[in-house]
Amino acid sequence: MCSEEGVLLRTRLLLGDTTMERIRSARVAVFGVGGVGSWCVEGLVRSGVRHITIVDFDRVSVSNINRQLMATTHTVGKVKVEAMKEHLLEINPTAEITAINGRFCADTADMFRLEDYDYIIDAIDSIDDKMLLITRACDTRAVFFSSMGAARKLDPTRIQVAEFRKVRGCPLARTLRGRFRKAGVVPSRKFRCVFSEELLDNAGCSDEPRANGSLLHITGIFGFTLAGLVIEDIGRSDG
Repeated sequence: MCSEEGVLLRTRLLLGDTTMERIRSARVAVFGVGGVGSWCVEGLVRSGVRHITIVDFDRVSVSNINRQLMATTHTVGKVKVEAMKEHLLEINPTAEITAINGRFCADTADMFRLEDYDYIIDAIDSIDDKMLLITRACDTRAVFFSSMGAARKLDPTRIQVAEFRKVRGCPLARTLRGRFRKAGVVPSRKFRCVFSEELLDNAGCSDEPRANGSLLHITGIFGFTLAGLVIEDIGRSDG
C-alpha cells in the first residue's frame, strides 16, 4: 500500500515540512464540484490537504463527461459528491472527506458551519446562491476565493486572478456586482477571484438552448488555480 509520505514526497521537497503540516491540518470547504470545483478538490488532495468538505446537489450527467473530474461513463447518474469522494479516497485513503449532497441557498445556509473552515472556495453557478455564499463567507475568518464564469472560453492564457471589484470583462462578475448594488449589500471584505476576460459566441445545441459551451482545459485551469491560491496562502502564512 502506498504511504502518504511517499505520495507527497515531491510536494514536501518543494514546500518543506512546516508548510506540509499546515496543509495537512487545513480545513477547506468547496461549494460546487462541477467543471471548476472538481479540479480544485483534486488539486487540494494531491497537494496534501486532508480535511475537505465538498458540497453539491447534482448528479453526474453525460454532458458532464467532457470537463468534470468524477464524470465517466461509469458514474453517470451517481450523486456527484459521492462519486468525487470515492475518487479522492483512492488518492489518499486517510483523507477526511465530508460529502454533502445538498445546495447552499437561503433555506439551507444556516446548516453550514462556515466558521469551522480555514478556507472556503466558491465554485457555484447559481447567482443567488453565489451571492449568499460570498456574503456569508466574507463574514467569517476563513480565507475565501471565488470562481467567476468559466464557460464560453477558449484561450487559457487569458485566465487571471484579481480582487472581485477589479475583475474586468467577465459578465458574471459584472452581474454579481450589479446585484449586490441593487440589494444594497456589500461583502464585508475583499476577496480574490479566478476569471477570464474572454467571451466567445456560444454555438450551443438545439436541444439545450440555455446551455453554455465549456472546455476542460479552461475549467481545469480555473480549478487548479483556486487550489494553487490555497496552497500559496498556506505557504505564505508560514512566513
